[in-house]
Amino acid sequence: MERTGVVVVGAGQAGLSAAAGLRRGGLEPGPGFVVLDGEDGPGGAWRHRWPTLRMRTVNGIHDVAGVRSGFDGPGADPDRPARDAVPAYFARIEDELDLRVLRPVHVRRVSDAGGPLAVDTDRGTWLTDHLVNATGTWTRPFRPTPPGLDTFAGWSLHARAYPGPEAMAGRRVVVVGGGITAVQLLLEIAPYAAATTWVTRRPPEWHSGPFDAARGRAAVARVEERVRAGLPPRSVVGVTGLGLTPEVRAGIASGVLHRRPVFARVVPDGVVWDDGTHEPADVLLWATGWRPALGHLAPLRLRGPGGGIVLGPPLDTGVVADPRVHLVGYGPSASTIGADRAGRAAARAVLARLPVAAGA
Repeated sequence: MERTGVVVVGAGQAGLSAAAGLRRGGLEPGPGFVVLDGEDGPGGAWRHRWPTLRMRTVNGIHDVAGVRSGFDGPGADPDRPARDAVPAYFARIEDELDLRVLRPVHVRRVSDAGGPLAVDTDRGTWLTDHLVNATGTWTRPFRPTPPGLDTFAGWSLHARAYPGPEAMAGRRVVVVGGGITAVQLLLEIAPYAAATTWVTRRPPEWHSGPFDAARGRAAVARVEERVRAGLPPRSVVGVTGLGLTPEVRAGIASGVLHRRPVFARVVPDGVVWDDGTHEPADVLLWATGWRPALGHLAPLRLRGPGGGIVLGPPLDTGVVADPRVHLVGYGPSASTIGADRAGRAAARAVLARLPVAAGA
């Protein structure tokens, strides 16, 4: 066992922001805090984005921990693959701030050790007074299980495993999901596929204005309401609406972004609606989102009767059921909009509870 003041689990945007706040607050890596990350290198979930996702089509990467990204400055390459650009930026943050992330380390469980928390991993156990959990959602893709799915003779995959549009060449593809991921995939698959069909639970909410700070704050507030009520959070991305970019307008005009309601069942060669309408399909591509990766926290029994984890007052990250635990990249901060702010807030809250900066 090793003893440390704070354990940060996850080194994505929110985790790096929290670690940077602890470092600048006077804590030293090792005795003061450790950052445990399950990936083989920097970048978090961005390491696994599909190969055709370019920086000009992501929802925006805000500067993390005060380290300039340069994604929107002179010399920025909008066509650089996101899975290359963002991990390189995160690696620079780790180096410049000397965060000394330990990886790959997989956290198995976090339990109460009679005062401190015991963070059990595949590389040993850390005892800590505070935990900042920043595990995000990427490792928990959500895919519905409609009737008949097990009979489908084609290829059924979640967007997490999407290999690129070339793999869809000549295939009839049904894309399920109403978010920006579904829209982006449809637009790039359509030129390759034999046919595409877009299916969503609700009609898409289009917006023509820019996705500015005010719109971002409004989206975060909608998710915050559910978290304060003790309900499982909705995705921030899921409540932002869909921007009417020139590419999207062209997709609407061409019929690629013509939305159909969710089908009633899956059959071996496609999908069928309640009225008997049948759509042949070779591929079912589920752009249906993710769920928070919090299974390792189950021993702490943090969930309330509503199924969610209640955090403190608005903008707080502390778990009401256990003040030793902070969640960042959860609920209102599970996006590029609020992750950095949440990480900084968690670091401030933890530092305020420490009598002195351990190791300073």
